[in-house]
Amino acid sequence: MFEVATDIAALLVLAAFLAGFVDSIAGGGGLITVPALLLAGANPVQALATNKLQGTFGSATAAVTYARAGHVRLGSQLPMAAIACVAGAAGALVAHLIPAEVLRLIMPVVLIGVAGFFAFRKGLSDDDRVQRMRPAVFALTAVPLIAAYDGFFGPGTGSFFMMGFVLLAGYGVLKSTAHTKLLNFASNLGSLLVFIPSGATWWAVGMAMAVAQVAGAAIGARAAMRIGSRLIRPLLVVTSTAMALRLIWQALG
Repeated sequence: MFEVATDIAALLVLAAFLAGFVDSIAGGGGLITVPALLLAGANPVQALATNKLQGTFGSATAAVTYARAGHVRLGSQLPMAAIACVAGAAGALVAHLIPAEVLRLIMPVVLIGVAGFFAFRKGLSDDDRVQRMRPAVFALTAVPLIAAYDGFFGPGTGSFFMMGFVLLAGYGVLKSTAHTKLLNFASNLGSLLVFIPSGATWWAVGMAMAVAQVAGAAIGARAAMRIGSRLIRPLLVVTSTAMALRLIWQALG
């Protein structure tokens, strides 16, 4: 049986489907699922642990969908994914050392900056751009920093990976989205492995949400591939702004 009433579980499944769709395109699925879990009665640790469980399935589905369409070669990205997994686990382990209050004050500013970049930067398309950082350097600097952030806080991780691939790796918007998903999966998996021993995960609810995440992510990834940057850019702007506003609301109590 579910850890919550059946009708509440059904609403969480719907939230997971919507989150999977949004997250596969622009990131920010946790903006939907974490508040939903908290409203369902989960404490913060249970909400984070269960969110990592169901989100891992969604990001994996999106990564495979993009790979099957030829937008990313998963094999060549495995070293980056391994780094993201370890960094995500490390971030989850040291979460208690980073004052969440500080991050809640800083991250809205950063997320609004990300939204502004994708909203107003001219020339952003699905075409590749000038590469400013070699892949090995990107893998050893940007990837572990963003993945560790995902482990100990989380909001905006997909947006930060996207911005890194666009600005530093020189990828087009669609290619950046495709490459972001495997790293998102890896950092989610790493932090999930840290959460599991805590016993906080709602397994029945989390697995039901995972099924919905898979469906939403598959549909979202196909929509992103069909429409490209014309869908990804505005949705990324909306999700980054929404995450920033939510964090500001939390900071204000």
